[in-house]
Amino acid sequence: MGGWRRFLVPAFLVAQILVIHFAISGESAPSPPSSRYFPAAFGPWKVFRQDPIDAETAKELKADLLVSQSYLDPPTRSFASLLVAWYQSQRDGARQPHSPKVCLPGAGWTPRIADEVTVDTAAGAITVNRYVVDQGQQRAVVLYWYQNSRRVIAGEWAANLCSG
Repeated sequence: MGGWRRFLVPAFLVAQILVIHFAISGESAPSPPSSRYFPAAFGPWKVFRQDPIDAETAKELKADLLVSQSYLDPPTRSFASLLVAWYQSQRDGARQPHSPKVCLPGAGWTPRIADEVTVDTAAGAITVNRYVVDQGQQRAVVLYWYQNSRRVIAGEWAANLCSG
């Protein structure tokens, strides 16, 4: 009777390994976003150009979809740029969230403010990163966040931990 009990623990461990392996390997990657999510206008802001992304930047980002366009607010002559880097999957570990806190200083921008702000959206309020930088006479306010199928994440470390 005692002989079969010594096989229970190894059998239980093997069963757990198999369950975990099959549960993890069954990723259900989302479909790429539709172009309708990138509006031609919102409020007074209108798209005035599609901004090409150079090959070196695209290679560094390793995104499955890159959208870059600029908007103009005619009454104030202000403009804003939208950059979306979308990843089909981050499971392989090679394509992780790319923080502007790394690439902008590397491109010559000087950080001035790095904090988090709350932004109201149609889906409710979200917390995002605000990164204020300047380069010569130019100043930019960068709002960015990471998003998976379940939630919006502001922090880089939290995004890396929750990228699945």
